[in-house]
Amino acid sequence: MGRPSSVKPAPQGTSRRDFFKRSSSAAVAIAALPALSLDAQAGSYKGAFQHGVASGDPLSDRVILWTRVTPTQPKDKVYASYVVARDPALSDVVTTGQVTTTPGRDFTVKVDVSGLQPGTTYYYQFSHLDKLSPVGRTRTLPAGSVDQLRLAVVSCSNYAYGYFNAYGRIAERADLDAVLHLGDYLYEYADGQYGSLRKLQPSTEILSLADYRMRHAQYKTDPDAQAMHRQHPMIAIWDDHETANNAWKDGAENQNPGEGNWPDRVAAALQAYYEWMPVRMVDKDNPRRNNRNVRFGNLVDLYMLEERVNARSEQLPATVPTPLGLGFTQTGDFLDPSRTLLGDTEEQWLTKGLRKSTTSWRLLGQGVMFAQLKAQGAANAAGGGAFLNQDQWDGYQPQRDRIYKVLKGTTQHAAVGNVVVLTGDIHSAWAADLSQDPNNSDLASGGYNASTGAGSAAVEFVGTSVTSPGIDDPTNQIAGYLKSQNPHFKHIDLNRRGYMLLDIDASRIVCEFWNVDTITAPSTVESLSTTWQVTSGSQRLSAGTPTLSRSGAPVLAP
Repeated sequence: MGRPSSVKPAPQGTSRRDFFKRSSSAAVAIAALPALSLDAQAGSYKGAFQHGVASGDPLSDRVILWTRVTPTQPKDKVYASYVVARDPALSDVVTTGQVTTTPGRDFTVKVDVSGLQPGTTYYYQFSHLDKLSPVGRTRTLPAGSVDQLRLAVVSCSNYAYGYFNAYGRIAERADLDAVLHLGDYLYEYADGQYGSLRKLQPSTEILSLADYRMRHAQYKTDPDAQAMHRQHPMIAIWDDHETANNAWKDGAENQNPGEGNWPDRVAAALQAYYEWMPVRMVDKDNPRRNNRNVRFGNLVDLYMLEERVNARSEQLPATVPTPLGLGFTQTGDFLDPSRTLLGDTEEQWLTKGLRKSTTSWRLLGQGVMFAQLKAQGAANAAGGGAFLNQDQWDGYQPQRDRIYKVLKGTTQHAAVGNVVVLTGDIHSAWAADLSQDPNNSDLASGGYNASTGAGSAAVEFVGTSVTSPGIDDPTNQIAGYLKSQNPHFKHIDLNRRGYMLLDIDASRIVCEFWNVDTITAPSTVESLSTTWQVTSGSQRLSAGTPTLSRSGAPVLAP
C-alpha cells in the first residue's frame, strides 16, 4: 500500500471534527513538546513486557487476559506463562497455564481464563523466561441479584493531541466494575495531521498491517493507558478511527486514491485490533461483526453496537447552509428506509434483545450521537429543521425511527423502558432526553415538553474525549445557541476532556461528568463538572447528586 505523498489537509464536510472547527473562533493551540521514543516511554516495563498487561470482555465465569512478549531475539515461537490468584501477592492461586505466541500475531498473548467465580476480583501476572510482567487486576461480571454497578466510560483517545490523564484517574478508582470504551481508541493520521503534541509511530498515516500494529504498540506504551488496563477490565467497541475517519461498509472519508484497497485496509486494521486489544472475536467468519450483549446479573443488559464497517451505508453530503456551516434536512435520500447504520441483522438482534430483556436497565454502548442535533430547530410537521452531522444517527433517521418504535411499543409489543444510550465520538459532553420530535411542544401529537421531560422515550449520556479536540467555547455561547435550537439537551460542554462515571442501582442511573485539568502535560488533577440522573420508569433526565465511592473495594494491583 502506498503512503501519502504529502500531509493531507483536514477533510472538509460535516463530520463532528469539522463541526468543531467551523464553530470555534480559533483552533485549539497546543505547544509542541519533545516526544519520547517507544523504548523510553515503556519506562519500568522495558523488556519482555514493555506494553503492560490488560484484561477485557469479562463474563460471569471468565475473562480475557492480554499482554505482549517482546522477545530479545526474533523467534518463530515464544512461550509465556501466567498465574491467576485471588490476592495481589499471587499466593492464593486459582489457575496457572502456559501459552505460545508467534510473529503471526505480533507476539501478542490472549488467554480466555475460565472457571472463575461471578462478581469477583482477581489478580494475574505473565512471565517469560526469567522476566515478569506487572501484576494486573480484573473482575468478572456479577450474576443473579446485583445491587450496584460502577462503570467508567471513555472514548476518543488521540495520542498526538495530548496525555491520557483521564485514563490515569480511572486507574485510581478501585471500586469500578469495568471500563467501557466507546471507540476511537486510536487514530490513523500521520504526524501533525491531527495533533502535534506527541510524535506518532509510524510517522505516516497507518495503512498496512505493520502500520496498525506499530500504532497500537505505541498506544500501549503510554503509562496512563497501561495503568487503566492493568487495574480494570475493558469492554470495547470500535468507531471509525480504528480504521479510517468516517468509515462505512465500503469505504471512508480518509481512504484516498493511492492508499490501497479498502477491504484490505479494514482487514489489516481489524487484525491488529484483535491482536492488541483484550477482546473476543464475536464471529470468526466475519471479523467486522462486533455487536454483543453483556449482562450484569439482573441489573443491566448492555448492548454494544457495531456502527461502522459491517453494514453502514455511505454518509450523504450536506448541502444546506446553516448558521454553523453546511447541514442537511430530512428530505430526499435521507428518508430512504434502506439506508442503515446497523444493518438488518444487527437491528433485528437489538430489537429482539430490548424486547426480551428482563433486567432493571438496558444500556446501548455505541459510537455516534443518537439524539437529534440541529443547527436550526423546527418541529417535524414543519420539516424538522436543519441538522448538523450526517455521520451520526441524524443521517439515518428511518432506522432511528424504527428503534423509537421499539422503545414506544406497538399493538403487538409492549414499550421498552429504562433505556440509556451511552455515546462517544463527538469530543464533548452532552446529556439529552430522547424524543423523535423535540421541537414540538404538543404532547398529543407526539411532541416533547422541555420543562418536564414528558414525551421522552429514553435518555442519552455522551462522554467527552480523553484527548481529542472539542471547540473553544469559553463563554458557552455556542452551547447556549445549540440548547436554544435543541431543547432536549440538558447539558452541553464543548470545552473539556475527561470521562463519565456511571453509578447504577435498580432505582436510578447517575452519570457524573469528570474532567481533567489539562492534556498538554501529565497531571493528576480532575474535577466533577456536573451530575445527571434518570430514575426508573421516568425515561427522562433530572438533576443528580454526586455519588460516594463503594466501600470495601478490592485493593488495586501493586
